[in-house]
Amino acid sequence: MGREISSGGQKSSSSSSAGMSYTVEQLVAVNPYNPDILPDLENFVNEQVSSQTYNLDANLCLLRLYQFEPERMSTQIVARILVKALMAMPAPDFSLCLFLIPERVQMEEQFKTLIVLSHYLETARFRQFWDEAAKSRHLLEVVPGFEQAIQAYAIHVLSLTYQKVPRSVLAEAINIEGLSLDKFVEHHTANSGWVVEKGHVKSPLITLPSNEFNRPELKKNTADGVPFEHVARIFPILG
Repeated sequence: MGREISSGGQKSSSSSSAGMSYTVEQLVAVNPYNPDILPDLENFVNEQVSSQTYNLDANLCLLRLYQFEPERMSTQIVARILVKALMAMPAPDFSLCLFLIPERVQMEEQFKTLIVLSHYLETARFRQFWDEAAKSRHLLEVVPGFEQAIQAYAIHVLSLTYQKVPRSVLAEAINIEGLSLDKFVEHHTANSGWVVEKGHVKSPLITLPSNEFNRPELKKNTADGVPFEHVARIFPILG
């Protein structure tokens, strides 16, 4: 369940709700266009940041309320929502949020930076992403777990592309080198099924777990199968 919020003495259809409390999820589900819940949703964004949790529906609800109450918009809160959305990649959350943000706001420098970062991630240009992110630490480091979330996304992208990834490519994608990279690889070797091939001196290869994308032969050929509903149609004929 989400954080409980006091109803502030508003009346419900059944009885007086003074003293009652609702979770953020309930407020969003029952009354998403009520501007009175805007402060609660803003506080909930900050809570997501501090607790390293995430609720896209609540954040989208807040952005929609900002559309109706533009004078109440907090650009700091909007920036945090977008950073959290970046951390959710490969989900399309960033685009969903951006669609609800006015163009005039998107033209502010911090949002232009986040849009560029999103583009680099979507196109797997990880070196450019980390270079740009290094210039915007003040914007990104206020959200704990950002670097780890992007590293997880980078590994996800590599796993879709490579059966065996050169260590140098991995290092560039996750922005880790030296002993830190050694520990990172050791952790995933022990926990994620990675295998290090040490025969390559310059850049050892790391074998990633097989999946239907890096090994297409594993993908089920549904075209060769016969859907059940097609088989079901002939049952009366056979009877």
